[in-house]
Amino acid sequence: MFRRIRHIIRKEFIQVWRDKKLRFFLIVPPLVQLLAYGYVVNFDIKHVATAIFDESRTMESRDLINRFRSTDWFEVKYYLNSQKELLDLIDHGQITMALWIQWDFAKQLRQGKSGQLQVIVDATDSNAALIVTRYASTVIGDYAQEQLQARFQRRGSEWAGKLAAPLRLEPRAWFNPNLISRYSMVPGVIAMVVLLLSLMLTALAVVREKEIGTLEQILVTPIRPIELMLGKTIPFVLISLGDVLLITIVGVLWFEVPFRGHILVLLLGTICFLFSSVGLGLLISTVASTQQQAMMAGNLFLTPAILLSGLIFPIANMPQVFQYLTLLNPLMYFVIVVQGIFLKGAGLALLWPEMLSMTVLGLAMLTLAVLRFKKHVA
Repeated sequence: MFRRIRHIIRKEFIQVWRDKKLRFFLIVPPLVQLLAYGYVVNFDIKHVATAIFDESRTMESRDLINRFRSTDWFEVKYYLNSQKELLDLIDHGQITMALWIQWDFAKQLRQGKSGQLQVIVDATDSNAALIVTRYASTVIGDYAQEQLQARFQRRGSEWAGKLAAPLRLEPRAWFNPNLISRYSMVPGVIAMVVLLLSLMLTALAVVREKEIGTLEQILVTPIRPIELMLGKTIPFVLISLGDVLLITIVGVLWFEVPFRGHILVLLLGTICFLFSSVGLGLLISTVASTQQQAMMAGNLFLTPAILLSGLIFPIANMPQVFQYLTLLNPLMYFVIVVQGIFLKGAGLALLWPEMLSMTVLGLAMLTLAVLRFKKHVA
């Protein structure tokens, strides 16, 4: 018995060693995942895109702003002149936090009263919003403590019980006021499910025909390669759209996730994303010879795509080279689209850049897959 087992083990090792593609998939995917986890997985948030709306424009307000600029937590990118500019930046996802300093901020401080501040956070990512709010509170708390000490020095300890708090902070979490994490994650689940289903099922459907030897039989029929590809992919596109509707219904009715957008915009965004995932699945099917290879190749792309999507870890917190790589990740755009539709009620006017990016990437992927498929079956 042990001798037979030994021979089987030896045969499997020989078979793996002779299969160059399988050797590649056994070595490269773990290394890619190691690099992705090592560089991308970081729960600290730095360089938060921040806008400043300073109505006070005084020495006191500039001192507070400089405290935000001097930390690694915040990166002040915009100085605003109106509330409309603030709304546009948050709606388009260009900032995560805005610091709104009221016009009478310095006047209140000089009179020994509480200066008013408002910290506005984009809470479509509830975990990031919670951390950013805590960072902002820390910076503002240090500033308030110094202001309070200065008042003690000017007025003496007998005023200790009469001095008002120097600052009154009013945090505002937009789109997800209670910072409920499932409001961010349920839309993200839609993106991941669509990617997993369309990518793996498309790749396996074509490879299965190749593995059992029926692909050649199909190709000798009058069916052209493009017709075969469409016939293989359209069912999974429809299945993916059905899953989107199913998860949306469950998320809204069971988990009570708000759905503020339009269902047709969601389906359109899903179709734009499917160009990329289906194209990648077809491309994998032209490289892999067995279903096992197809699954391993799919996993090679799935994990980095999820990690670089911004759903779990903020993109701004990644090394610069990985931030550039996210621009080639269709899942990153799809996460923005899905969360924007669910939580912001965004429509085509706001989401067309992401949909256009997914479409361009998808058409490029499909073109490459079709060319390689024709070459493979020629």
